[in-house]
Amino acid sequence: MKCLLDVHTHTVASGHAFSSLQEMVDAAAEKGLQILGITEHAPGIPGTCAPIYFRNLHVVPRHIKGVELLLGVELNIIDYKGTVDLDEAMLKMLDIRIAGLHSLCYTPGTVEENTDAVIGAIRNPYVNIISHPGDGTALLQFEPIVLAAKECGTLLEINNSSLNPVRHKVMARKNNLEILRLCKQYEVPVILGSDAHISYDIANYCWIYELLQLAEFPEKLILNDKPEQFKAFICNVP
Repeated sequence: MKCLLDVHTHTVASGHAFSSLQEMVDAAAEKGLQILGITEHAPGIPGTCAPIYFRNLHVVPRHIKGVELLLGVELNIIDYKGTVDLDEAMLKMLDIRIAGLHSLCYTPGTVEENTDAVIGAIRNPYVNIISHPGDGTALLQFEPIVLAAKECGTLLEINNSSLNPVRHKVMARKNNLEILRLCKQYEVPVILGSDAHISYDIANYCWIYELLQLAEFPEKLILNDKPEQFKAFICNVP
């Protein structure tokens, strides 16, 4: 598989990342990507950008050095209904919207409550991707999440960063393998995400490849080498 897109990345605007937008684009161009998504953390994460940042994204060109930019947000799921922390008016302005559970913004409940929270975000028509559902932030039932993603056309991310041993996400390997096996069973496409917080990590999926092999996951269900199919998924928003 030749990687042509990476749509979960962060710049210095997120407050705890280390490369500028232009440095991220340069790295994406050098790596031959056709699409780069820059998805800064939403306001619930300490130190990230204010809502005015997202409102002003119209000033950034969407094609630079042969790379198509998708500028958006990584939202925080903040309750058991799947509510996210930017309003509809703001979400309409963005090219791409990812939503995930983050320990700084979400208090885990029962496995049923946590699962309902993720499914609520999946059913939000503005949410394109669920970020790192397998990272272990909260206990989840993955089969109903995979089935909801299939029904709603929302992509589930297999997140490389959360699999890095330095992160100490002890459930991430087991959980992501289960997600892959369920997505294979139900023929649900996935997106690989680097979650890069520095330009050198763009399109770095080194911790994911072993899991893809173990799950015997079909390449046809991985969208990172299928830009047009990927864009068809994210255009299905109001």
